[in-house]
Amino acid sequence: MFRTMLSHARKHPSLIPLFVFVGCGGVGSILYALRVTMTSPEVAWDKKNNPDPWNKKSPNYQYKFYNETVDYKNLKKEGPDF
Repeated sequence: MFRTMLSHARKHPSLIPLFVFVGCGGVGSILYALRVTMTSPEVAWDKKNNPDPWNKKSPNYQYKFYNETVDYKNLKKEGPDF
């Protein structure tokens, strides 16, 4: 497949930016999926030692990658400690 892409890129140089942007989009989506699985408190990889990882996070921990409406620095905890 990579050899076919190179042969098409040699014949039609205008396809090179398309291959670059599609490749960057694919790599970016894989990196974002890895970020979500490694840092999100909803995903528990070790259920034996830490069954509830969302309880260990502070109330001002920023769960989302970007949120323009919530200021995480001023949030206070509303529930009991477990």
